[in-house]
Amino acid sequence: MQATRRIFTLGAMAAALSACSGTRSLGRASAAPRPAETVMQAVPNPAWDAWVASFRGRAAGQGISDATLSRAFAGAGFLPDVIDRDRNQTEFTRTLEEYLAIAASDERVEKGRANFARYRDTLAAIEARYGVEAHVVTAVWGLESMFGERRGNVPVVSALSTLAYEGRRGAFFEAQLLAALRIVQNGDITPDRMTGSWAGAMGHTQFIPTSYLEYAVDFTGDGRRDIWSDDPTDALASTAAYLSRSGWRRGQPWGGEAGSPGAAAGSTRIQPQAGGPVFVVGPNFNAIKRYNNSDSYAIGVGHLSDRIIGGGPIQGSFPPDRYGMTADQRKALQQRLTAAGFDTQGADGVLGTNSRAAISAYQSRNGLPVTGEPSLDLLARLR
Repeated sequence: MQATRRIFTLGAMAAALSACSGTRSLGRASAAPRPAETVMQAVPNPAWDAWVASFRGRAAGQGISDATLSRAFAGAGFLPDVIDRDRNQTEFTRTLEEYLAIAASDERVEKGRANFARYRDTLAAIEARYGVEAHVVTAVWGLESMFGERRGNVPVVSALSTLAYEGRRGAFFEAQLLAALRIVQNGDITPDRMTGSWAGAMGHTQFIPTSYLEYAVDFTGDGRRDIWSDDPTDALASTAAYLSRSGWRRGQPWGGEAGSPGAAAGSTRIQPQAGGPVFVVGPNFNAIKRYNNSDSYAIGVGHLSDRIIGGGPIQGSFPPDRYGMTADQRKALQQRLTAAGFDTQGADGVLGTNSRAAISAYQSRNGLPVTGEPSLDLLARLR
C-alpha cells in the first residue's frame, strides 16, 4: 500500500489480474474454482543460513526476542522460486481497456455483488466506524485477492528472508521481515499461519508487514488483527481504516466517466488511454491511489465499486490496440485458437501469458514465424 507497496502489484493485483481468462494463472488477477496454488519448496542454502544468523543479531537489536526469532525461523527456509519470481516478473503493459476487462470482469462483478450481500451487516458496521462506503471496500477486496480466493500460500518469513538475503532490494525486504517478526511477537498470528504472496503481501487485501503495523485493526475484538482468517472482517476493516487515514471523504463518489453522475463530484479530467474514455475524478480517487499509486488501479476500484451496487459498464469506446485489433477481435482470436486446439483458457480480450503461448504453439504447428504476437492476419487464418 502507499507508493512503496507497488512492487507488489505483482502479488496482489498480479494475482488478481492473472486470474482472468486470457492471463489466468488473475490476482494477480480467477472465476472458476480456484486452481491449486503452487507450493514453494525450501532448499538447503548455507549462505542463507549464515545470513539468518547475522540477521538474528540485528533483529535482537531492534527488540525482537530470541523466542520470537526461534519460533519464526524454526520452519523457515530458502525459497529459490521466490528469487525466480522476483527476477523474472513478466512485464505486460496493460491498456486501461485491458485492465478494466480484468478488474471489472463479469465474474468479478458477480462475485462482488454476492460478497457485498453476504457481508452486508459487517460492511455496514465498518462503514459506520470509518466512513468508507461498503461497496468501495468490497471492490478493493475484489481486486486484491478475488474476494479472499487468492490470498497467497507462501510462508512470509521464508519469502522475506530469501529476498532480503538475495539483496537486490535487501534493505526494503529486511525492513519488511522485521515488521513481520513484530507482528508475530505481538501475537496477531503464528509463523505457520503467516502466509501471503511470494513478495510478502498478506491477507484478503494484501497488506505488506509495515503497512499492517501502521493500519491494521482488530474489528472483531478478539485481541488479534487477523487479516489471514477465512473471516474477512479484520481485513476489510483494516482497508477501510487505511482509506480513511488516506483522506477518504464520506458520501462523495470517487468520480466517474465524463457525463456519468459520479463525475459531478470531480474536478480533474484524466484520459489514461489515448483515444479512450475521459474520467472526471475527485479527492477520493486520490485516496484510492494511496492504496496503489496507479490511475488504472484507482479507476478499476472505483468502477468495480459502482458495478457492485448496480452501475453499468463503461460507455465510451476504446481505440484498436497496437496490432490494430479491437477487444471483440481479440476475443474472437482467443475463441478460434481454443476451437483449433490451442487453449487460451478463456476469451476476455486480454492477451496475456496463456493467449500468447497458444499463439506461439499455433504458429509453430503451422510453420509460421513463432512470435507469440496477435494479428489480423492470424485472426483471418483461423476462420
